[in-house]
Amino acid sequence: MKTTSKTFKKIGAFIAATIFATGLTACNDKDEPVAQKPTSTIEQLKQAGKVRIGVFSDKPPFGYVDANGKSQGFDVEIAKAITKDLLGDENKVEFVLVEAANRAEYLVSNKVDIILANFTVTPARKEVVDFADPYMKVALGVVSKDGSVITDVEQLKDKTLLLNKGTTADAYFTKNYPNIKTLKFEQNTETFEALRDGRGDALAHDNTLLFAWAKENPGFTVSIKNLGDQDTIAPAVKKGDTELLNWLNAEIQKLGKEGVLKQAYDKTLLPVYGDTISEKDVVVEYK
Repeated sequence: MKTTSKTFKKIGAFIAATIFATGLTACNDKDEPVAQKPTSTIEQLKQAGKVRIGVFSDKPPFGYVDANGKSQGFDVEIAKAITKDLLGDENKVEFVLVEAANRAEYLVSNKVDIILANFTVTPARKEVVDFADPYMKVALGVVSKDGSVITDVEQLKDKTLLLNKGTTADAYFTKNYPNIKTLKFEQNTETFEALRDGRGDALAHDNTLLFAWAKENPGFTVSIKNLGDQDTIAPAVKKGDTELLNWLNAEIQKLGKEGVLKQAYDKTLLPVYGDTISEKDVVVEYK
């Protein structure tokens, strides 16, 4: 077949059009925006269908694991209420077990979304995480064995004080009484067991915990009931997560005004404290 110049022009035009169309397609494939993950933390949690909340496994009655392997306690009840309001179902919470020393680290490394593990608000911690409005009041206390009761910090000279690493008690004694001999543990259960078996003369911790522990362990007395400043306990989120922080602030106030914090107290703390502790001395009031 004889090919004319007119035929070549038609072929060339076809090829050019094809290349142009292919180029447009490639360009569109390349430039078409990829679906982005939602920037809103709350939207991310809703899409995930769960919220990861850090709680204690060994600090009854605030956070502990029962015989059936389920998380229980005051903090846990509040976590369930938060999850219900956030995601519509309290069962959408994923409890992540933490220790005192790694609470901030778990937020920083994105292992949890919220910490609700009896986290006392301190200036040093506020440099690392953001605290929401508080739901508890707390101070430090000291528990010791009946018969050798420690009623004054000065009596700890030449004795051994038991502490949990990463707690406010740890920070307080390290700063203010560096000469007192201490023995420190990662877990609450280890620390209290050391007191029981005589490896220490006294144990310092949150007074709210010590009141409960001493009542369930005859032979021990909270001999120093208030030490240092009156502090508060609050939920914490990752530093800079303003959206979730603002939501939690409103949520904690809502739970207080609607009586949910009181319900959590009545269910988990009242059976332990009885009439020896007033709810108003423990739970922050919102009106």
